[in-house]
Amino acid sequence: MEEVPSSRPWVVIPTYNEVDNIGPMLGAVLAAVPEAHVLVVDDGSPDGTAAAVRAVSERDERVRLLAREQKTGLGGAYRDGFKVAISEGATSVVEIDADFSHDPAAIPALLAALDDGAALAIGSRYVLGGRSPGLSRERLALSRGGNLYAAFMLGLPVRDATAGFRAYRTDVIHEVGFRSSRADGYGFQVELTRLVNDAGYRIVEIPITFRDRRAGTSKMSAKIVVEAMVLCTIWGIGRRFPWLNEQRQEALIDRLGAVVDRGARLWSTRR
Repeated sequence: MEEVPSSRPWVVIPTYNEVDNIGPMLGAVLAAVPEAHVLVVDDGSPDGTAAAVRAVSERDERVRLLAREQKTGLGGAYRDGFKVAISEGATSVVEIDADFSHDPAAIPALLAALDDGAALAIGSRYVLGGRSPGLSRERLALSRGGNLYAAFMLGLPVRDATAGFRAYRTDVIHEVGFRSSRADGYGFQVELTRLVNDAGYRIVEIPITFRDRRAGTSKMSAKIVVEAMVLCTIWGIGRRFPWLNEQRQEALIDRLGAVVDRGARLWSTRR
């Protein structure tokens, strides 16, 4: 008899040096959605993160590890994780950070939004009921400003396009071409939001509380921020000037690639 693909949700968790967080996070995710598969995509963490995940997977078949030898960024981790989930027949995938910035207890609300017809459900800090307690004014200003800029440039009907806590229908992200997405950092979130929106699918935002990480070191860097802003600018130009065809957009991306590194260096010297 032919095996029927599983319709259970898959939760994809990218990790790099999260050994202090990953065990408790896996337990919290499975407590929130016991029916889910959880895939940890580890980028060669030297601190033993992968070994900790393997230990859990040996006693719980719902947990899997995708160990990558090279650290290629958040976007690459999610692309690889989504490919595995889709190949296993997943109908929905959830993104969540490993550091408890996002509360796994909110996952059912995101999945319920998909059941209600949304193609993308975003756990949002900036809709009514959303909160970011404990974050510095600088981080809040940077995040809000970046989201306002992305929404303006790309015509996005959301307030938190950079949010890393979200759920997708897998048929939709397959259709819009997530495999060919180009962003590596948090620009990946904006890029998929743009692709889903431009394809005419419904996006909803669910209020969440975003907290600073429990343990470990933040992976946020100046290069990630600059990359996202540069890509938003490029995509926005393409949207506002339709005559700028894909070939010209590719050329522009190549020319502006150096801006990412240059801007990151400038940012670092001023912090």
